[in-house]
Amino acid sequence: MGHFDMIAIVVVVLGLVFAGVHIAIALGITAALGIYLMMGDLEVVRTFVANTAYEALRDYVFAVIPLFMLMGDFLAKCGAARDLYTLANRASKWLPGRLAAATILANALFGFVTGVSIAAAAAFSRIAYPEMRRYGYRRDFALGSVAGSACLGMLIPPSVLMIVWCVLTEISIGKLFLAGVIPGLLTATGMVAYVVIAARLKPELVGETHASRRGAALGSPLGADVSGAHVMPPEEDDATIRAMLISTMLVIALIAGTLGAIWLGLCTPTEGAGVGAVGALVLAIIKGIRPREVWQVVLDVGRTSGPLLLLLFCAQLYSRVLSMTGFTEAAKNFLLATGAGPWGILLVMVAIWIVLGCLIDSISIILLTVPIFAPIAAHLGFDPLAFAIMGILAIETGLLTPPFGILVFTVKAAVPDKDVELAEIFRGAVPYWLVLLAVVAALAVFPQIATFLPNL
Repeated sequence: MGHFDMIAIVVVVLGLVFAGVHIAIALGITAALGIYLMMGDLEVVRTFVANTAYEALRDYVFAVIPLFMLMGDFLAKCGAARDLYTLANRASKWLPGRLAAATILANALFGFVTGVSIAAAAAFSRIAYPEMRRYGYRRDFALGSVAGSACLGMLIPPSVLMIVWCVLTEISIGKLFLAGVIPGLLTATGMVAYVVIAARLKPELVGETHASRRGAALGSPLGADVSGAHVMPPEEDDATIRAMLISTMLVIALIAGTLGAIWLGLCTPTEGAGVGAVGALVLAIIKGIRPREVWQVVLDVGRTSGPLLLLLFCAQLYSRVLSMTGFTEAAKNFLLATGAGPWGILLVMVAIWIVLGCLIDSISIILLTVPIFAPIAAHLGFDPLAFAIMGILAIETGLLTPPFGILVFTVKAAVPDKDVELAEIFRGAVPYWLVLLAVVAALAVFPQIATFLPNL
């Protein structure tokens, strides 16, 4: 195939995506175009598409996505997100800026439940943001903690992005889940550290003044202004907290059991996800979920996962065409010929991910770039697990990047306060954006951060 044709199939797919065509349709049309340009026969195109669809969609691993989504939606619907936030808030009373820290900690735990950043951003915009405002938190600081910590959802397993990455690159789902644990905890720690330091240096960010902090030390309620401007709302009684604690421990036990069984090789990811979905349904029933809500969860997961499976099929089709045309090899040779070296090429990839992250959604970015970037990274000697975590982090960083960071728009749409401006959320999210970039850099220099647990 000529160079013009190879470039054409990339230009066409990008043109269709940025023109607003659904990513699955764009990938499918471009893949069919590429086969036709190579073979010149529509019957060959039909046969190739049919064979790829059969091989892709009958793959046992594809069931992982809807099953984990079902598990997450059952746990979210039964109030797990609010319980996690309340308990994280109570456990972090001693921390300056404890509500923002609780939001980050709850998002990290919620990542184990849903594995979807947008779900976390929407949930905590309605749970955490009103609480922080009641305590007098400055608006941009509160909004930034919600949007920034929502990125943890895609980094901490079971992450949908990790599953999609594994399907495309054929690396072990269990190993990539393990690889995300330490970077996820490191990212959450960095975010909490920022909140604590900012609250100490500028107490007005969290509704305090230096005077009120001195008053708190003498017995005034934490966060209460001396003038009484910010009165602390009453907290839940011990019986309520005890019920939340039991519920949360059951959720953690379910998640630990599901992921632990996968990591230890006791079951496949698909089997583990199935057990997790059933366990989540049982727990949701115990917590009082109604039959109508169960049916609604099943419908919602079907509506979400159906298009996602179509996306994966079209991505595999497009990936095969790229390999057949020689584009992946040509891209690798071109990047190597630039003389930028492995680190320069990695920097280019990260920059592309960040730019795309502020324009289109995460899964679309993975579908477009991973079939090209993953073979190049392997040729350059980067560990595939560490490279995958770097890629997911870089893409999540893009979701906070102006002007179209999708997480920022999600928070804007979900917060009850309609006076919130996008600029406030972007401004508040900048420190979290820097934390994500710092972890990407740390992984590039020390890939053992990601590979330590999978190699045990």
